Amino acid sequence: MTTTAGAAATPPFDLPGDRRRRQRTLWGDAWSQFRRSKLAVFGLVLLTLIMLGVLVGPLVYPVDPKAIDILVSSQGPSTTHPMGTDDLGRDMLARVLYGGRISLSVGFVAMLIAMLVGTTVGLLAGYVRRIDNLLMRFTDMMLTLPQIPLLLVAMALFRDPLRQRFGLEMGAFIMVVTVIGVLGWMPTARMVRGSVLSLKQKEFVEAAVNVGARSDSIMTRHILPNVFGIIIVAATLEIAAAILTESTLSFLGVGFPPDVPTWGSLLFYGRNYMTQFPWMVIFPGLMISLTILAINFIGDGLRDALDPRQRR
Repeated sequence: MTTTAGAAATPPFDLPGDRRRRQRTLWGDAWSQFRRSKLAVFGLVLLTLIMLGVLVGPLVYPVDPKAIDILVSSQGPSTTHPMGTDDLGRDMLARVLYGGRISLSVGFVAMLIAMLVGTTVGLLAGYVRRIDNLLMRFTDMMLTLPQIPLLLVAMALFRDPLRQRFGLEMGAFIMVVTVIGVLGWMPTARMVRGSVLSLKQKEFVEAAVNVGARSDSIMTRHILPNVFGIIIVAATLEIAAAILTESTLSFLGVGFPPDVPTWGSLLFYGRNYMTQFPWMVIFPGLMISLTILAINFIGDGLRDALDPRQRR
């Protein structure tokens, strides 16, 4: 009789619902919330297809993007040349695929530089009170600088030395990603600082301070993981901004060399033929628009998924 009562009083810990509750995590909830946004999922699928296309496409479509064939110059889209050819007979599909590798690489590398600088400045400004004012005034000063003119000046000053040291294409790549990354960290720093100012008043941070944890340990082990969601959202938006900035620089003729196809340089090269041969600007412009649209959709979905007020 006692055994039966004890068995009946034992809580059913192995029920499926309880098991699901025990296995819930922050990233699991965020992924579940992210999947509910149709636009975010569409953006993720679209960006994945674009990345697969520029990475695997040259292997499936092995055409030299720099090969000149005057006999087929300025031909419209056809089965032989799905995106047509330019005025020198170079295949536009091969050039768009090759240029996509460079444009996406610029976006991701510049994003990493901007996130590293912005997160470091934001953490230090939010947690170390004595340098907060100095770092934020420096951030405000950087925000007031006109980005495009400053980019043009920096490219004019450092482009040739880097090309002589690292080569034509690699020197231009290092210059572009460094300048874009260094001039794109300020919004991230301000967002991270605001979150750190709120988190440093929480009980778990005060407990770490009371047990004698070092400041660097508190910032890296307790505060940084809790602002990671903000950093991810900022990173997605920074990728789109970096791709658009690189396209602007290449369109202005100060980015990559003319013989190195990027989406921006293809637009710059085809601008003189856009009325006669519109496919020379339609396809690279379409790739830029679709990539930025997909990244913005993903950023909006991540912002909602990582917002604790949106999770149930």
